Amino acid sequence: MKRIFDILFSVVSLLLFGWLILLCFIIATIETQSNGLFIQKRVGQWGKIFMIFKIRTIHPRTQKITYFGHYFRLYKLDELPQFLNVLIGDMSIVGPRPDIEGYYDLLEGEDRKILALKPGITSEASIKYRNEDAILSRQKNPLEYNDKIIFPDKVKMNLAYFHQHTFLGDLKIIYKTIFGISENNSVG
Repeated sequence: MKRIFDILFSVVSLLLFGWLILLCFIIATIETQSNGLFIQKRVGQWGKIFMIFKIRTIHPRTQKITYFGHYFRLYKLDELPQFLNVLIGDMSIVGPRPDIEGYYDLLEGEDRKILALKPGITSEASIKYRNEDAILSRQKNPLEYNDKIIFPDKVKMNLAYFHQHTFLGDLKIIYKTIFGISENNSVG
């Protein structure tokens, strides 16, 4: 049932937001003077590597976030192409956000159960840490803060999702994502 829901939700989302994805792609292409689609390796279900699609927000030469890229990230518009990842079957609408190699693929013991889940566009952890870039920018050592505080908390939340996820729970997460509702707005 989850896969059928994912396909239907993705098709509807792509039909509704296809024009916006195309507009963001064109703006990103012009602004970055490169392909406006950013494709990166991520760790998926069972540790399988897949290619995630996003709108490019960083200029490849300067490595700085572009003017529009800032807004794409702020409003999560850069994430819209991931509905294609859901349609392909690499991702789900709800599930742990896919990370780069060196995080979820290195989990051990009980924590590895997270890899049994398809990564998602949204989750309780992504709602809680929707302003992760801002949180990290306030830290003396952002990488250390991520590795010691944020990532372990995400693992804990995603493991709880593994043990307790339901279709109604997924609908609640989607609702909270759309309306920007978080049970903990004071992170960081």
